[in-house]
Amino acid sequence: MHIQTRLIHAGEEQKIAGAVVTPIFQSATFTSKEGQGYDDIRYLRLNNTPNHNVLHAKLADICGGEAALVTGSGMAAITTALLALLKSGDHLLIQDCLYGGTHSFVSQDAPDLGISCDFIAGNAPETWAAKLKSETKAIYVETMSNPLLEVADLEAVVAFARAHGLLSLIDNTFASPCNFRPLEMGFDIELHSATKYLNGHSDIVAGAIVGAADHVGAIAHKLNRFGGSLDTHACFLLHRGLKTLSLRMRQHDENALQLAHMLAEDPQVVQVNYPGLQSHAQYDRAKRLFAGAGGVLSLELLGGVESAERLLAGLQLPESAPSLGGVETLITRPATTSHSSLSPEERAAIGVGDSLVRVACGIEATEDLCADFTQALAGV
Repeated sequence: MHIQTRLIHAGEEQKIAGAVVTPIFQSATFTSKEGQGYDDIRYLRLNNTPNHNVLHAKLADICGGEAALVTGSGMAAITTALLALLKSGDHLLIQDCLYGGTHSFVSQDAPDLGISCDFIAGNAPETWAAKLKSETKAIYVETMSNPLLEVADLEAVVAFARAHGLLSLIDNTFASPCNFRPLEMGFDIELHSATKYLNGHSDIVAGAIVGAADHVGAIAHKLNRFGGSLDTHACFLLHRGLKTLSLRMRQHDENALQLAHMLAEDPQVVQVNYPGLQSHAQYDRAKRLFAGAGGVLSLELLGGVESAERLLAGLQLPESAPSLGGVETLITRPATTSHSSLSPEERAAIGVGDSLVRVACGIEATEDLCADFTQALAGV
């Protein structure tokens, strides 16, 4: 069935007391059978309540994985996955333009645990082998990089991982399973900040991990000890949000595409980064691989930081706030939010300048959103 149908019905086979909607199980513990292993104990911290289980089944189905796991945040999903699949002495290849939290973890925290990494250019697969080591165990990329919206050579990542016996991990937050299905391409682990599109309403923080049962099981075992569980009320909200994901993504895609076209024609805009534009360096790849280019774009204005701040101040619809994927449009300067943990030199090295503006389009009427940007640019 179409993903729009599966988002509603997958994982819903066992109706509880005839309820059409899975209720919130406000219980920390459940009766368990004697003689089971630790991970089988029915306990909220072990992410195995009825609210968790229906989410796991739905996510595994829509992503095409054998198993899924929800976590207390997107960073909990990323860090727990890496720490479950890598050990002290292991080496990781990771894309150079990353979400700031991921970049900080692999560059500042992972080395303290004995895990080393080398950054690779996502669109230069011919350079990756030079950074391989005997202890290299995994390669990690993002579907679309944050905030420059680069699309790495994802097919080459899968081929490279298979050729060298590496695990391949991908953060698919910016595309969602509606726009891209990396497990079907051959990636081993798909990660999400479920805070974003999967939930879609800017009211919870959550993460998701999908993949083969043995990999997800190993990560779940680690998560059970780390304690990064997702509260059952947040599970309920994520479950509800998932059911409208397909509908919402259509409008996110449409708003970002039309806004990107409009901004690209404005004389005050120096650069627009959006994979749905033919001017984007990886446009052909994005068109081939993705059902839609997502709801996030970034831009640079003439006049630098001052112009960027005037644009943010002049807009009426977008909220100036971090995050993305909600029904409302959000706008921010990554240098002050998502990438503020990086030094100016680190930001410059990956092309994230202080004047870069990121727009995460919501699902407002396209005409209203474009009109708001037009009036705000007139005041810049």
